[in-house]
Amino acid sequence: MKAIWNNTVLAESDDTVVVEGNHYFPLEALNQAFFQPSNTQTNCPWKGTASYYTIAVAGATNPDAAWYYPDPKPAAANIKGRVAFWKGVQVVS
Repeated sequence: MKAIWNNTVLAESDDTVVVEGNHYFPLEALNQAFFQPSNTQTNCPWKGTASYYTIAVAGATNPDAAWYYPDPKPAAANIKGRVAFWKGVQVVS
């Protein structure tokens, strides 16, 4: 699977975990140069508290377009150390 935004591959892996239709990529699959930490957090009743990254590619930014659960609840333990995407980021095989 590949995560692509602004004609740039942000992450690539054959080892994604699909939860609620979203592919969660392992952290090591991310091209870290395109990810900036965000202060945004949201809460999911069964997964826990999500943190976000802003994606920056070629002078363009996509705020909070990637998210992860640094300390997921037990029901979501399989996505610990993984990142998912939205806000126009294409996830393709």
